[in-house]
Amino acid sequence: MIRIEISLFLRNAPGELAQLTELLAGANINIDAITIQDASAYVQNLFEARGKSLKRLASSASYSSMRRDSAQFALTRLIVDQPEKAIDLLKENDYLFDSKEVVAIDITNKPGEFTKINRKLGEEKININYVYGSVSDSDGKCLFIFSPEDVKTAADIFKDGY
Repeated sequence: MIRIEISLFLRNAPGELAQLTELLAGANINIDAITIQDASAYVQNLFEARGKSLKRLASSASYSSMRRDSAQFALTRLIVDQPEKAIDLLKENDYLFDSKEVVAIDITNKPGEFTKINRKLGEEKININYVYGSVSDSDGKCLFIFSPEDVKTAADIFKDGY
């Protein structure tokens, strides 16, 4: 199923995540999935990729500055039950964010089930940019979020299950 993922940078400081989740909860918006990572690696990779695409390398001073600045933030990606409402709320509260389509798949929590999905995407030549997921219990379903290069085709592959 295609879902909307919201990506934002939060300050890497105590209470920032609580402030965001309190804002969403106050609007009766439920978080279905979330991942948070130190933004420094993300920003560093982006910085290096841009340097390579311009056929030059950044100066060491630029890298040092970028590492110091990016360590102050965390890249937060989340799936919510009311994305349009969440987007409006984030705009009203001056959050800097982006949104995009991703594919959400409920997976049976058994060895090899995740492999089946990855194999199908590979057979269709669909690259996975990133994935995150959760496990509720050994007998339950797991929700995994995939960011494939071709969201529509990936969603079509799994419209009737995996």
